[in-house]
Amino acid sequence: MTATEILIQQTLNGLTIGSYLALIALGYTMVYGIIQLINFAHGDVFMWGFFISLTFLQLLGKAHPLTGWELVWVLLLVIPATMLVTGLMNLAIDRVAYKPLRNAPRLAPLITAVGMSFVLENLAANWKGPTQIRFPEVFPAVNILRDVFHQDTLLLLTTKDIFLIAFTVPLMIALVLLVQRTKIGRAMRAVAQDREAAAAVGVDIERVIMSTFFIGGALAGAAGAVVGIYLNSGRYLMGFDAGLKAFTAAVLGGIGNITGAVLGGFLIGFLSAFSDQYLSSEWTRATVFGILILVLVFKPTGLLGEKPPEKY
Repeated sequence: MTATEILIQQTLNGLTIGSYLALIALGYTMVYGIIQLINFAHGDVFMWGFFISLTFLQLLGKAHPLTGWELVWVLLLVIPATMLVTGLMNLAIDRVAYKPLRNAPRLAPLITAVGMSFVLENLAANWKGPTQIRFPEVFPAVNILRDVFHQDTLLLLTTKDIFLIAFTVPLMIALVLLVQRTKIGRAMRAVAQDREAAAAVGVDIERVIMSTFFIGGALAGAAGAVVGIYLNSGRYLMGFDAGLKAFTAAVLGGIGNITGAVLGGFLIGFLSAFSDQYLSSEWTRATVFGILILVLVFKPTGLLGEKPPEKY
């Protein structure tokens, strides 16, 4: 593979990694923007999306590559159902673990979030086992450049790559439109800017918080289902690594900023892909966090974050 082909291949890899990291990062940044809480259990909701979608596929008896309308209706059934379950799961986490601590010192909900992460991981380990889980290969992996366009190249661009990007990017766009152009989106922005003022003009704060947790959980579940279809394997600790990178993406882009979370997700995806190729996979985390530290030293609010207004 030539140097140019390697560059193109790692750019494609960065796009695929970044697309699902950005989807997870949106959940972190939405919750923080509304109630200033780092929901460390969010990465594990992503992991549960993987397990739940796997369970739905097993119930449907689908364990082989699907084609045509069968593939379409299975995906249209499994992914939305997974999003519904993980959205409700994230909402339940808020009601049980975070709502009673709304007015507590910030350390209390933070420790609770870490505890919820361990709870979700242990429940998943006891449900599906601690070993690597094989996901049914329902989506056919076709090498587009070689098998469709008959190009003699070592570049690998598969139908799974196209599916991952084509599914996650529209979800991000839909979320941005929801926040910018709908009533609940305006309420979210109002609460994020000034909760007391929003409540004074009639915004139902708890309804906004519930909506935020549900949407964030649904997006994490969608990411889990899509990554399962893409990678065909996972385990109960997969949410820790993905959640850590997604949280880093949210901070890098500007925690609380939706566009920043998307930008951060793709930047982390590219950094991870290029570090794996040109340095070493062992140095990838150090590289990612080193660049994050440098960015925050010179711009503490992240790339697109803004300094919160001072309250008098």
